[in-house]
Amino acid sequence: MQVNSEPTTQPEAPPAAPRAPSRPAQVRPAVAKRQLSAGDAEKAAALRRMKLLALSLLIAMAVVFIFAFALQKQYPWLEYVRAAAEGGMVGALADWFAVTALFKYPMGLKIPHTAIIPRRKDQIGASLGEFVETNFLSEQVVQEKLASLNISGRAGQWLSGPGGAERVAKEGAAVIRGAFKVLNDDDVQAVIEGMVRKHLLAPPWGPPVGRMAERIFAEGHHHTLIDLLVDRAADWVAANHETVNRLVTDRSPQWVPSFVDGLVGDKVYLELLKFARAVQTDPQHQVRLHIDKYLTDLAQDLQHDPAMIARAEGIKAQVLGDPEVRELASRTWATIKNALLTAVDDPDSELTVKFKAAVRDFGARLVNDDELAGKVNAWIGDAAGYLVRTYRSDIAAVITDTVARWDAEETSQKIELQVGKDLQFIRINGTVVGSLAGLAIFTVAHLTFG
Repeated sequence: MQVNSEPTTQPEAPPAAPRAPSRPAQVRPAVAKRQLSAGDAEKAAALRRMKLLALSLLIAMAVVFIFAFALQKQYPWLEYVRAAAEGGMVGALADWFAVTALFKYPMGLKIPHTAIIPRRKDQIGASLGEFVETNFLSEQVVQEKLASLNISGRAGQWLSGPGGAERVAKEGAAVIRGAFKVLNDDDVQAVIEGMVRKHLLAPPWGPPVGRMAERIFAEGHHHTLIDLLVDRAADWVAANHETVNRLVTDRSPQWVPSFVDGLVGDKVYLELLKFARAVQTDPQHQVRLHIDKYLTDLAQDLQHDPAMIARAEGIKAQVLGDPEVRELASRTWATIKNALLTAVDDPDSELTVKFKAAVRDFGARLVNDDELAGKVNAWIGDAAGYLVRTYRSDIAAVITDTVARWDAEETSQKIELQVGKDLQFIRINGTVVGSLAGLAIFTVAHLTFG
């Protein structure tokens, strides 16, 4: 009965090491004789004590039986003691056989239906995996458990409490730094460049720009810009009297007297100023109306005139050629990367401060807003339900595959360490119950038949 504990207590002899290369079949026993952890060593010691106690009871019953059997004719009352001891031995031996048959062949004899665990470990692993999948990885069970935990409320209390937002910001910063270390700058720039070409350069610019301009012009949003241009033009004319006079003088014939140039310059200046003020003050001035018509026609041409669409494509090609696109992608990635790294490295940066505030606010809402908390709990439950529904067979397969990889003897040892101590109580109880049963049977038979 002590054979099962030998692999956990007797180390492999040193001379066996040189023979290992020539006997690869001995690898499995070496696995079974692995070094036990502190917890397993304690369980193994408790198991040995229980085995010793059960064996001691069997030996005690055997000693009592021998003396009672030898002296029962001299002392008839010892017949009852003999019957009790006999029943105790039978019960002890039967339960020893039953318990031992679970883990090994009793006394090394390959009796049918013994060494059940070593022989059927794969079936046991499969059954255990199926049991866990059916009873523990049920979608309903997981969702009910998550609903009872109120994850959103607990998460909200932690996020809104002291240290929660700081921890999230710290871990988020570590994730960002790690991501930037893993990402290759050239690859990211190539992705940005590809997106720019696909979404910005490949589609024609004319029609979408024309449609957008048409909406802007139809709603009159461009009038503000026109007002600004007219105001600046009127201001320039008002502030440049001498410039207008000089332009007139420079373009007049040499034989025209200078005072005539001055009179003409003043007249031109006054007319220009009058014209600019009229355009500035009259929303329905002809110049304004002509500008509106020109812009409206331009928007239509950008959408429908092939020549104008081709001109827009030519402008696009000139503005955003290959070098410009690559430089744009490079600058964009460098700006994003530097800005994020600078922000996450500085705990007092605006991004970090706002992120922490947002985390605390979200945590407070999870605590105080029952509707939001309910939605979050529902999302978590649905996500967990989907994962369980989709992958529960794969999760349960971890148990089956792990048990299948175990050595048969190692599996037997693992299970015996967990339940062997309790199984020894079966032997002890069998001894006690067998004694009482033997005494009761003998007493009834004696009273009945004399």
